[in-house]
Amino acid sequence: MPDFFRRSPPLAIATLAAALFSPIAPANPAPKVETAAGAAGAASASPAPVRNSAMDAPLFYQLLIGELELRSGQPGVAFQVLLDAARRTGDEELFQRVISIALQARAGDQALIAAKAWRDTSPKSQTAHQTVIQLLALLNRPSEVSDVLRALLDITPVEQRAGVLASLPRLFQRAAEPRQVLRALEPVLRASAKRVETREIAQVVLARFYLAAGDNRRALDAARDIVKLSPESEDAMQLALDLMPSEPDAELLVQERLSTSPDNHLLRLAYGRALARTQRPAEAAREFRAVTLGSPQTASAWFALGTLELDLKHAEAAEKALREYLRLLETKPGDNATGEGSISNEAHQQAWLMLAQAAEMRGDLKGAEAWLIKVDAPQRQLEVGYRRASLMARQGRLAEARKLLQALPEASPEELRAKLMAESQLLRDMQQWKAAHEVLAKANERIPEDPDLIYEQSMMAEKLGRLDEMETLLKRVIVLKPDHHHAYNALGYSLADRNIRLSEARELIAKALSFVPTEPFILDSMGWVEYRLGQIPEALRLLRQAYASRPDAEIAAHLGEVLWVSGERSEAQRIWQEGLARDPKNEALRETLKRLKAAP
Repeated sequence: MPDFFRRSPPLAIATLAAALFSPIAPANPAPKVETAAGAAGAASASPAPVRNSAMDAPLFYQLLIGELELRSGQPGVAFQVLLDAARRTGDEELFQRVISIALQARAGDQALIAAKAWRDTSPKSQTAHQTVIQLLALLNRPSEVSDVLRALLDITPVEQRAGVLASLPRLFQRAAEPRQVLRALEPVLRASAKRVETREIAQVVLARFYLAAGDNRRALDAARDIVKLSPESEDAMQLALDLMPSEPDAELLVQERLSTSPDNHLLRLAYGRALARTQRPAEAAREFRAVTLGSPQTASAWFALGTLELDLKHAEAAEKALREYLRLLETKPGDNATGEGSISNEAHQQAWLMLAQAAEMRGDLKGAEAWLIKVDAPQRQLEVGYRRASLMARQGRLAEARKLLQALPEASPEELRAKLMAESQLLRDMQQWKAAHEVLAKANERIPEDPDLIYEQSMMAEKLGRLDEMETLLKRVIVLKPDHHHAYNALGYSLADRNIRLSEARELIAKALSFVPTEPFILDSMGWVEYRLGQIPEALRLLRQAYASRPDAEIAAHLGEVLWVSGERSEAQRIWQEGLARDPKNEALRETLKRLKAAP
């Protein structure tokens, strides 16, 4: 027998007994045999006639030998013996048993042999065909799936065929070569798209495989076709939401649906989350705000709104939303209007932490501490420690604050990394650039080749004017993680801000945008390099788009400057005033106003 069967651990006795004595269904099932317990329980009734099992002696001994071989650590022998019995009887449970033995021994090819034998023995068995497809997916052999899938669809009742197709994306979601899966299944799916009963789901599944294969444009075209076929399709909306980070035009599908169905709060929630994931907090907050107005009992909308308002530095609005969220948790514990399931004490802990941050933002340090006292979850120890350290630092006790963070546990590499990042962030918040750089340099010694730690150190090198070091570190990040869009953006922006190597700067920022086309800070960088290149109209377009998505003070500085030099000084003043209201101490904005002598 193949050696790989020897890796199989012996089965438990209970499993052995269950397998050995589970009934084998013959071609003509025999009447059920009364058990001893059943006979005893019916002693007072007239005795039922005794009927023998349909299992003959050779089959019984064959099953017995197979299970004993498995028990003695010979799964290969057991597999062959029991597979022969399964072929002779055609019993589905016995085939499943044989496949299970092979899978437990990590012998996928043998499991597939058994599944194919089952399919050949029972060509009308849907379960047999489904098992073959599942094993082909597991073994990364998509090229062999199409014929089996066609056969499965042929034997499946018409009303169940859509379900067969709907299961395919999940089945192949971990495929090593998504393009091979697409090539193998596209012909079957296109044929299914011509049938009335599977037309819509076939297009949905095909779109999913386009998306998995990185063919986002065809996925978007498919989503549009689905909307034309079924204007109320929720699958099309989910596709559009999933495509938004890479295909900005997908957002139009969602917006069009919401314009015709403004009370579709579930879709609006999902749209808000998609906007938040693409770093567009102002627009995301707008959608969640609309949900709170249309469906005020939806707790998750209040929580999301509070999170975003905090990110936008709207402390009072954040507090209002988070307090309403907590009120809903108290009045409807374990429930909300979206049916999203039970809400545990963890939800309270997170809201209290955010309320502490909002209070600190307002300068209410006692109020912040009052919220922190409530947070007692062990897994929140670092977050509570950081917030307390921040309160200490704001009171002039920075050394004490650092000691508090340094005393936190570091039982795992993850805890160590988080602790070091927290200390460096605290120092950044206090504009202690040199100390933050030292912490990050030591962190990179203790945790080498960590792209995010190296990136953070590069940002502190920039603050210290060590631009050569910054560039070297950012290039190292790109080597370690070629899709680190923040590194491309930071390097490109630093060149544009110094007004040097502008073509290279533009290429770097364009590379960052290829990963996240709608990220506001990267759009801001592209707008800034266009400004440096003298492309004022394009710079204004990009900067307005960035500011609309994220009205950040630094983006306000850039947009205001381009407006100012364009002669639109009143609008520039308004944008700068908004930026100062959000972040009065922002360095970039204050430097811009000083340089242009344009105090708002």
